[in-house]
Amino acid sequence: MPALVHYILSRLCIGFALGALSAVAVLQLEPPAFGASPGPLEALLVIYGIGSAFALGYLATALGWENMEV
Repeated sequence: MPALVHYILSRLCIGFALGALSAVAVLQLEPPAFGASPGPLEALLVIYGIGSAFALGYLATALGWENMEV
């Protein structure tokens, strides 16, 4: 696998894992509005939404940090 593809995929996976863990923590600590409990589909959509945002943010930060000159 080329080095660039490996770099991008590893940063996306790490960012998604961090986001997914954060989403699970938020779902466990913060009850949903109106006392309703989210079903499995709603929980997975929240995890996917937060995880994908974290993944792109982690990748963008890593790429920007690599290109920053000291």
